[in-house]
Amino acid sequence: MKYPEFLRDGGRIGFIAPSFGCSTYPYNERFNNALKHFNALGYKTVEGPNARLNAGIGKSNTPMACGAEINEFFLGDHSDVIISCGGGELMCEDLAYVDFAGIMKAAPKWYTGYSDNTNLTFLLPTICDIAAIYGPCVSDFGMEPWHKSVQDTFDLLCGKKRSFTNYDGWEKEGLEHDGDNPLAAYNITEPYSQRIYKADEAHFEGRLIGGCLDCLANLVGTRFDMVPAFNERYKDDGIIWFLESCDLNVMSMRRALWNLDEAGWFEHVKGFLIGRPLMHDDDFDGFKPYDAYTGILSKYNVPIIYDIDLGHLSPMIPMVSGGYAKVDASGNTFNIEMILR
Repeated sequence: MKYPEFLRDGGRIGFIAPSFGCSTYPYNERFNNALKHFNALGYKTVEGPNARLNAGIGKSNTPMACGAEINEFFLGDHSDVIISCGGGELMCEDLAYVDFAGIMKAAPKWYTGYSDNTNLTFLLPTICDIAAIYGPCVSDFGMEPWHKSVQDTFDLLCGKKRSFTNYDGWEKEGLEHDGDNPLAAYNITEPYSQRIYKADEAHFEGRLIGGCLDCLANLVGTRFDMVPAFNERYKDDGIIWFLESCDLNVMSMRRALWNLDEAGWFEHVKGFLIGRPLMHDDDFDGFKPYDAYTGILSKYNVPIIYDIDLGHLSPMIPMVSGGYAKVDASGNTFNIEMILR
């Protein structure tokens, strides 16, 4: 696994929009504030050509233009690290235009984003053997003040921190869309409450891979599906899957997990880390997301830790996709250490 150089003091941060751009309220306002914050810290900021556009179908620009922006920033000398402008819906359409062969040969760069950005944070390690960060997009860096999880992500990007512990609580509904405060911080109303499947504690280590289940199920069986080869390369490490979801209801979660399972993606698994799904309270006649995950994954007889700080119900612990990690969970405490080997 190749690990990019961390962001140095005074370094350059690039911003691209392979999915949604920061073109509307409150994303534009939060982007501006994030740039102001980064500049005040002494960093140079570089916007990609699509960063503030809304010219595509459900995305910043056409798939070809988005792919060109990805190539420009990964292969060019515009920036030292790259942060995504946002998630979205159709980043998968960019993939035909991404120069993965060129990225594989170029000096690696850290890329940070989540949700639809799974299309890069997952494929960079599985295709190119380049680690990426599954973490907040730029709008979260525009909140005032930064939540500890946002600072943790930036500290990881700068190489200052690699061990993380769960946060005290999470938000069910954000406040930044209400029209009064676009820079609102996380609205923490719910206490942190994890579940360890049929156990009080869990301790395991292995190579991290995963992302948004909505996107992962879409990649299965395509020409971009290099998971069997990835699993084989790292079978001696074992694999830790981190998973969360956005639009999927409880039955869609179950079907998506069945899809990954039948494709053999969970071979050599050492454990599963399951983030809070956006459809956290979905219920189908008493069948809930926890049941969807454990019903498919329990047959592997490895730890399953559910409702960790990961994904669409903030805050989230940044995950080094492709990196090695040690996990320790006991009761209601979750710890993970990223090991760059």
